Amino acid sequence: MGVETDDIRLQVGHTSAIDPTALAKARELLYRVFDDMTEHDWEHSLGGMHTIAWHGDSVVGHASVVQRRLRHRGRALRTGYVEGVAVDPAWRRRGIGDRMMEELERIIAIAYDVGALGASDDAVPFYEHRGWKPWLGTTWALTPAGIVRTPEEDDDIYLHSVGPDIDFAGDLACDWREGDAW
Repeated sequence: MGVETDDIRLQVGHTSAIDPTALAKARELLYRVFDDMTEHDWEHSLGGMHTIAWHGDSVVGHASVVQRRLRHRGRALRTGYVEGVAVDPAWRRRGIGDRMMEELERIIAIAYDVGALGASDDAVPFYEHRGWKPWLGTTWALTPAGIVRTPEEDDDIYLHSVGPDIDFAGDLACDWREGDAW
């Protein structure tokens, strides 16, 4: 599936349906944009739905949503977790990030109980403008060693498309994965 406006084409599809060359270009973009990008971070972006922004043969934006489980109030929430959101610096402020997130938010609203993401300080205004709400409570991770507190993430987690049974001042735990828990 593709969405086209002006000179940017937006490709939307599951990891399994995207050409390996396109995924390699998206990975390269993320490594250029983020100084602290790791292979675990890239792996976290795989296995779900991607939005890839193209200008000709160049990838100028990427974002994905993958399924995770968050635990809140004794309930496991099927969560669309947003990963790998980046726009090439030369292409910022042209609405590419909004277009990619619009597609992911549509997917989240249809397929998941809630959307979640970890936001960098620079990205907070962007996500808040789109209606993402900051988690005000404590964060945790379900690890092989048990439930572990993740205080360094307390101010970075944002939720979208939430129901009335979410207590934003409560506890929120994420499922386990290699690399950064959140």
